Amino acid sequence: MGATAAGLAGVAASALGPAARAEAATGATSGRLGRRFAGKVVLITGATSGIGEATARAFAREGAKVGFCGRREALGRQVEKEIRKAGGTATYIRADVRVADQVKAFVDRVAALYGRLDIAFNNAGIGVAKPPHLISVEEWDDVHHTNARGVFLAIKYEVPHMLRTGGGVIICTSSAATEVTRSTQAAYASSKRAVQGIVKASALAYGGSGIRVNAILPGVTDTAFTRPPGIPDAAWEEFKKAFGPLNIDGLQRMAEPREIADAVLGLASDEFAYMTGASVPVDGGLTAGREMDLPPGTPASGL
Repeated sequence: MGATAAGLAGVAASALGPAARAEAATGATSGRLGRRFAGKVVLITGATSGIGEATARAFAREGAKVGFCGRREALGRQVEKEIRKAGGTATYIRADVRVADQVKAFVDRVAALYGRLDIAFNNAGIGVAKPPHLISVEEWDDVHHTNARGVFLAIKYEVPHMLRTGGGVIICTSSAATEVTRSTQAAYASSKRAVQGIVKASALAYGGSGIRVNAILPGVTDTAFTRPPGIPDAAWEEFKKAFGPLNIDGLQRMAEPREIADAVLGLASDEFAYMTGASVPVDGGLTAGREMDLPPGTPASGL
């Protein structure tokens, strides 16, 4: 399911910090671009950092022409510059996925710029971590407008371009939080569950026209979405070492953004030509379950 070695090296560096990002941007880790998605046009929402950024880099390294959006213009221009410097093709366009006119303009511009639309990764998302009674109505609406309405709008405007060219692939970011949530994730988890409903309905609506639609459910991933602001690098690395074994019984670590990107590239490839309407966990075993903590002295049993 993963990208080629060249793609892996490039997106791995993008997740590690300034020095590694510079190495990835210059292509020093691989020396050449891959061609897995040569000739394909890829659109990504929410790609100025994190999973979206890693996926934009991975598709570009594999030969795709990438159009991506986000609200943070300085970051978007930097990602665009680094991808181009590495020999890839990418264009950043500022757009807010909550605003219908901006989403349509973004999708139409990418299709016009590169001549078609083959693959879309609808990834933009936000969250608020509060118990339900402390979430303001404005916060609730903002999370749902970004995460669920944003996916709906993207698909609404992507599909006509794919219908004109005989098909395509759409992948949407849901979350493992839809399966194993927490008391502070009412807004986030419900919005991401809505994404899965949109994906299933869209898969049924457009499968006969050659458009596959699937969702990925990332687990805890080392991005700015997860990392508290202002925490020093050394302290964050120590936190991650402790966090994994305590919270993720499977692989016992957080994901790197490149690992989620690998899953997206896999689902976008012809290797998964018969998969549609699926929600695929990429979570290190987070949703597989938890080992039980039994009281000391409990006799051996089938628990």
